[in-house]
Amino acid sequence: MRILVTNDDGIMAEGLRVLVKHLQDLAEVLVVAPDVERSATGHAITVRTPLWIKEIKINGEFFGYAVNGTPADCVKIGVKAISTKEIDMVISGINRGPNLGTDIMYSGTVSAALEGALLGKPSIAVSTVDFDKPVYESAARFTKVLISKLVLQDFPRYDALNVNVPSVPYSEIKGIRVTRQGLRKYKDFFEARKDPFGNTYYWMLGKVVDEEKTGDMDSAAVEAGYVSVTPLHIFLTDERSIEKFRYLEES
Repeated sequence: MRILVTNDDGIMAEGLRVLVKHLQDLAEVLVVAPDVERSATGHAITVRTPLWIKEIKINGEFFGYAVNGTPADCVKIGVKAISTKEIDMVISGINRGPNLGTDIMYSGTVSAALEGALLGKPSIAVSTVDFDKPVYESAARFTKVLISKLVLQDFPRYDALNVNVPSVPYSEIKGIRVTRQGLRKYKDFFEARKDPFGNTYYWMLGKVVDEEKTGDMDSAAVEAGYVSVTPLHIFLTDERSIEKFRYLEES
């Protein structure tokens, strides 16, 4: 098996390095990741400037390729140009902090996995749900377990799995819950500040709000100590509303 690994925290991020270490005894790993942190870039791709690729070594040994683009760029160029062999799977992570609820819309981590799905590859986005004390080891070990459980030939086309792992020792993870994207979002506000020249600039800040939290939602699962696995689909059509809006066709 050949796995392309990327992230949005940058190629030197600890979560990426821990994940690669755990996957290397399971598969052939190709690392193609952003040269710097590209968090919250969503599914942006680079179309007006060239992409540059640089080989990265850690402790004198080749580690992977750094790209001056977005996470989605990394998957595209990794699959289409860098890899000399067929890629069997794309894994994005391990992200520092959760990707729950509406985080999915902005997340470079999740978007990289969705780009893999768009290219027809079974794809997984992995996050550990703590910014301050992320336990990457647990998330990496769980990722290996998840891969061993998956039946890749039956993986739904154009799907990706959004995986959020509690930031606790591996022995304390209670199990897996297959979940829905929750209604966790942010109440944003902008704090105005002044630079040394008197110009006003703004920092966007926010507070997490759970509008509703039921047992089958992603945020509820991780709070209860379970790994949340949410299937995502790259097509955003709301099939439930097709007939509801059919009246627009009337003359």
